Amino acid sequence: MSQVRSEFALALTQICAERGIEPAVILDSIKLAILAALRRDFGVSEEEIVNYQVSVNEDSGAITVTKEGKDATPSGFGRIAAQVAKQVILQRVREAEKDAILAEYEDKIGMLVTGMVLRFDGPHVVVDIGRGQALMPTQEAIPNEFYRLNQRIAVYIKEIRETYKGKTIIVSRVVPELVSELFAREVPEVSSSAVKIVAIAREAGHRTKLAVKSSQDGVDPVGSCVGQKGVRVQAVINELNGEKIDIIEYSDDPSKYIAAALAPAENLSVKIDEKKKLAVVVVPDDQQSLAIGKGGQNARLAAKLTGYKIDIKGDGSSKVVLSTTGEEEFEIDELGLSSRLRNTLLELKITKVADLEKKLASIKTEVLEADARGPEEIEKAIARRTRRREQALEEADRLKRYQEEKAAEAKFADRK
Repeated sequence: MSQVRSEFALALTQICAERGIEPAVILDSIKLAILAALRRDFGVSEEEIVNYQVSVNEDSGAITVTKEGKDATPSGFGRIAAQVAKQVILQRVREAEKDAILAEYEDKIGMLVTGMVLRFDGPHVVVDIGRGQALMPTQEAIPNEFYRLNQRIAVYIKEIRETYKGKTIIVSRVVPELVSELFAREVPEVSSSAVKIVAIAREAGHRTKLAVKSSQDGVDPVGSCVGQKGVRVQAVINELNGEKIDIIEYSDDPSKYIAAALAPAENLSVKIDEKKKLAVVVVPDDQQSLAIGKGGQNARLAAKLTGYKIDIKGDGSSKVVLSTTGEEEFEIDELGLSSRLRNTLLELKITKVADLEKKLASIKTEVLEADARGPEEIEKAIARRTRRREQALEEADRLKRYQEEKAAEAKFADRK
């Protein structure tokens, strides 16, 4: 037995040296695991376990259990102790490797990386981002985008979050910062700060507006981002699977800025109320549909981009045709419908999924005009949403159980 224990001790020392783990950390973990094994396999109650002590000889690897100073090692416990020691060491090695990866990616939060779709974890996507694996939850994936195994995608490292599987790297494709990082990659003037992206308004998967300005004389900010024959902006659009991108030049004059943000509409008259952060925009009749956009999208993004509430009025009319803050959120966006279907529903003033289910039969003609397979796609999308919501509830329950288990482990460790 002394030879086996000696080999155990040598192996422990080698693993600790290779993985950068202190031997004391593993030994303390083994002690706690042995006590847990006594409760689980030998019927020692939680009240009685406080009277037991476990010692692990760091030199020989011998494990001894005592109770009130007397040997209390159960018969046949050597085999269980060896299994526990092996499991603890493997677990600590995995945890050390994971901690090292997490520490590396802590410094990369806020960066763009290109990853590969590795597998699907329920409704979520697991992405290989190099040394580690990241999770892209449903809410961080572009709603109308579908992923396939081994597909290469650009993702933004958003945060490291506690999940029911422990700490996990979270990546996103919906955050506005993804767009700015893509432009920094494709446009040298942006990466060198000769052109600055002042603001971004985005409805992921549908349309993005960004305002840019130059910090160097002679540099055209819009032209730099568009590129010769549109090659630069098209590279970003391709990376976002066809999402429309409008690039406008920032102006310190709110009237000019808002008018530019409402492009492609022209000949606009803008009156600003700085106290209310309100812009009243008078639009010629032939430009009204362009200013508002399909489903109000153009005006909504312009309001979000500029930070002003925008009221659009017709030429010669005091009636407000559209009022938007840009912060409106629509429940139907959870369905991941195409831009044409989504905007058609918004024009019909349908923003809630329950209303859509009730009215789908009555609006079938309008839906078919937008997409010949529209009704079928909507029904499938509603079914997917229902499944995702059920999976989200299950995941929340798993996370709750995980947190309770970690709290119990910490309480048990404190008692020892």
